[in-house]
Amino acid sequence: MRSMTGCGRCQMLREDWEITVELKAVNHRFLDISCRLPRSIAFLEETVRQSISAQMKRGHVDVFITVRRVGDSNRQVQVDAALAKSYMDAAQAVAAAIGKASLPAVTDVMRMEGVVTLTEADMDDEAVTALCREAADGAVSQLCDMRDKEGVNLRADLSAHLEAAAALREKILLRAPGVVEDYRTRLQQKLSQMINDAVEPQRLAQEVAIMADRCAIDEELSRLDSHIGQMRKFFGAKGEIGKKMDFLIQEMNREANTIGSKASDAQIAQYVVDLKSEIEKMREQVQNVE
Repeated sequence: MRSMTGCGRCQMLREDWEITVELKAVNHRFLDISCRLPRSIAFLEETVRQSISAQMKRGHVDVFITVRRVGDSNRQVQVDAALAKSYMDAAQAVAAAIGKASLPAVTDVMRMEGVVTLTEADMDDEAVTALCREAADGAVSQLCDMRDKEGVNLRADLSAHLEAAAALREKILLRAPGVVEDYRTRLQQKLSQMINDAVEPQRLAQEVAIMADRCAIDEELSRLDSHIGQMRKFFGAKGEIGKKMDFLIQEMNREANTIGSKASDAQIAQYVVDLKSEIEKMREQVQNVE
């Protein structure tokens, strides 16, 4: 069992390039990958998507990538001498117009827009892509490790709630026969008071049979037991099991509702309330299972 939440980060450095891939994942019905990349490295998106899809089946994943050149051998300073001369000519014209002889210093001219620019060689797309793939694989591996660890906690929590639900089912199962017998006793007392005489056994048996059929919950309890057994099997399963578990939770809740509506008994009604509470807690946790 694996959770859908977690994060992963991997940084790779090789020659002139440093690449950092960060992943943040939360629960989602399907695998939804959101890449937020600068236009200059948009070509890396497919590489990261492939790394994620290879190891994950569900969840929303936000991807952040930074690429930085760490070497300076490919950097060059370019000077636009013509533009610098134009700035100086303009400065001289202004100085002459206002009667001032001072001119801007060379360092001031160098700071003027466009005079000095720092250029870098074009990015080696192939080398950067290969390095990005390694960083993405490392980040995904770290993310999956965290999801696996979180899955252990999920399994323990789900198991506790499931066993609590199973115990409540057993209580309902033990109480169910007493519901009919209690009805028989109440009905016999009520009829005796009304007719002031002994009640015909046949008539009483018919009424009790009708009541027993109306409030019978044997099938619901049997199906509920089956669902609980299937849930236990999922605790040791791998792969994409979250959707299947969610379906079982819905079925368990449906059976609990039916039991509550059919069993006319205060004690069973309380058991059903507690049972639905445990099922709801499982439903919340299952939403985060891959």
